[in-house]
Amino acid sequence: YVVTDLERKTRIAFIYKDCLSLSENNFFTQHRNLFLKALTRNENVDVSYYLCEKDFSIDKIKGKTDAILLYEDQNYWANCVPDELIGIQNSTVPVIVKIGDPWDGTKYDVKSSQEKYKIDGYFGTYATDFFYKYYPKNFKYKCILYGIEPSLYENVNPYENRIKGKILNSGAIASRKITNRIFAKLTKGENDPMKHYKLRTMCNNLPYVDYTTTLGHEYVGDKYSLLLQKYTAAIAATTDIYTIKYFEMPAAGCLTFMEVSEKNHATNLGFEDGKNAIFINEKNYTEKFQEYLQDIDNPKWKQIADMGREYSMKNFNNDNGVATLLEFIKEFL
Repeated sequence: YVVTDLERKTRIAFIYKDCLSLSENNFFTQHRNLFLKALTRNENVDVSYYLCEKDFSIDKIKGKTDAILLYEDQNYWANCVPDELIGIQNSTVPVIVKIGDPWDGTKYDVKSSQEKYKIDGYFGTYATDFFYKYYPKNFKYKCILYGIEPSLYENVNPYENRIKGKILNSGAIASRKITNRIFAKLTKGENDPMKHYKLRTMCNNLPYVDYTTTLGHEYVGDKYSLLLQKYTAAIAATTDIYTIKYFEMPAAGCLTFMEVSEKNHATNLGFEDGKNAIFINEKNYTEKFQEYLQDIDNPKWKQIADMGREYSMKNFNNDNGVATLLEFIKEFL
């Protein structure tokens, strides 16, 4: 019996350098879990891992792989990709990369990186329109929604056993000091925290909001879900584009107050206000919080949280992400 091309697994070579972003000690582990765990679980994928120190010669995988997968398209921040793929210009193997924060594309030459690694396709969790704000229109991009590693969210702390008089707010925020605001506006450009976290920052003025910085607690990386499970309610608020927090908070069983606007593309995620999340914006957020806090034992809150958990676990898990990534890779084969 001869295995046909249709039946054969897709061979993927993940080429990477030892870096913090792929470490279990990093403050976020969504990408590590996608690349190093979920890829190995897909029955239609045969993934090989190639750890290199600096450069990598394509000759090592000649005839052994169908596609090359890279952590990102450059080493501006994460430093996870080879400095050079030796021989890539003479290779016909497609190269697929995850993007970092798209606005970082204003700090390096994305076209030069595309040519250097001979990149065929880009993917990430960011909305397609948002990607093309910063990248050339002729680059091929796929929005893939992933980030939930199922084993980390399978057995969550029951809703009724959680802190319910406070609402959790976590992650980076902007400084509200006027001197810091002026400095950030003049010097930070696309990295100005207020551009990304305006509403999240505003929420911190409220006495019933418990705030922790990204690294201000022990629950980093894979442990983040344990922090979420301490609270019945949490805030997912990013001003210009949704983040993986929008998937993690509902998956952890939190009633999720979710910033949703035409600007931040969160409507693309498919959540429904009052059904599996509570939508907030800069005009109504205090009103929405009060509605919850003044009727905190109403069973409808748990019902919304449960529906949000079910929706997030189903739609944003890493296994679905790998399946969609595989479909994308096959477009180049």
